[in-house]
Amino acid sequence: MSNILVNLSIIFSKPTGISNYATNLFPYLKVLNPTLLTAQNYCEFNCYPVPDNLTPAQGTKGHLNRLLWTQFELPQISKKLKSQLLFSPLPEAPLFSHCRFVVMVHDFIPLRFPKRFSPLLPYYRYYIPQIVAQAQHVICNSQATANDIIKFCKITARKITPIPLAHDGNHFRPLFGRGGDDRFYYLYIGRHDPYKNLHRLIAAFAAIPNCKEYELWLAGSTDARYTPALRSLAEELGISDRIKFLDYVSYSELPKIINNAIALVFPSLWEGFGFPVLEAMACGTPVITSNLSSLPEVAGDAAILINPYNTSEITEAMQTIATDRELRDRLSAQSITRANQFNWEKTGLATVEVLKKYI
Repeated sequence: MSNILVNLSIIFSKPTGISNYATNLFPYLKVLNPTLLTAQNYCEFNCYPVPDNLTPAQGTKGHLNRLLWTQFELPQISKKLKSQLLFSPLPEAPLFSHCRFVVMVHDFIPLRFPKRFSPLLPYYRYYIPQIVAQAQHVICNSQATANDIIKFCKITARKITPIPLAHDGNHFRPLFGRGGDDRFYYLYIGRHDPYKNLHRLIAAFAAIPNCKEYELWLAGSTDARYTPALRSLAEELGISDRIKFLDYVSYSELPKIINNAIALVFPSLWEGFGFPVLEAMACGTPVITSNLSSLPEVAGDAAILINPYNTSEITEAMQTIATDRELRDRLSAQSITRANQFNWEKTGLATVEVLKKYI
């Protein structure tokens, strides 16, 4: 029986964020001969079955189920399998138990942009700092997140290893030709939460002098809390016919809509990493993104970095991208080169090296 458990209870059929990370990472942990805690069946691995109701697909109930399972069931599983170490691809593990663990921390956005009465506030304010304090080691996805762990959890930098995330280079790559779509559009990919800064993006798009020649496509699940206000803003600005709310776009469709865009515009106020930026760069699509948090770490010099609080700066970048073909070509080439520095094998091998130290 293996000495390390890998908690894959988070994985479900529409992976985003943490689930996407876990799905792409775990194959590279095979050299450790782990036991996967999973509701799926991976024939090349030792698997231990867990309930299938612990994921974001079940909403708040899924999160609560997972927390209870982690605290009360997982210690018993660890004891039964005589595990020496648990690796969790999110900052959850049994507290005050015999379990030794390494966890991955993705961001502290709920503390940077707190919402009153949100259950995430106590989770991030009290639970995660306890997890980080009791962990053998903490992995995170960027230096920006490492800095937040130090700030919010009051632990030493020596206990933290930033390991950048990656993209699937076989999936996200340049596709030649515009796929029969002659519309010129800017693209945003992600949720509609306020910190994603879509109200400024919509206002910036409306201020482009010839904005009627373009469209703005917003790819990501609509949210009853936030999407109506964004639709209303588009109507007030007289551009509702130029903005497409695409809702959730499947993984298989993403490369096409990224390749056909004039640019990805991602003016988020904070990100732990920023998958859409990397995936767009891998496709050779020019990127406009924020000059804060982890986003410069991902984009390097291969994107236009803007102050996301300055609407006119976003507008100017969008206008420049649309009118300067030479700039688009240069950014496209630089983006592909930059994206090639991020791959899952590199992420996986770096993670293995950390885990080996604690087995």
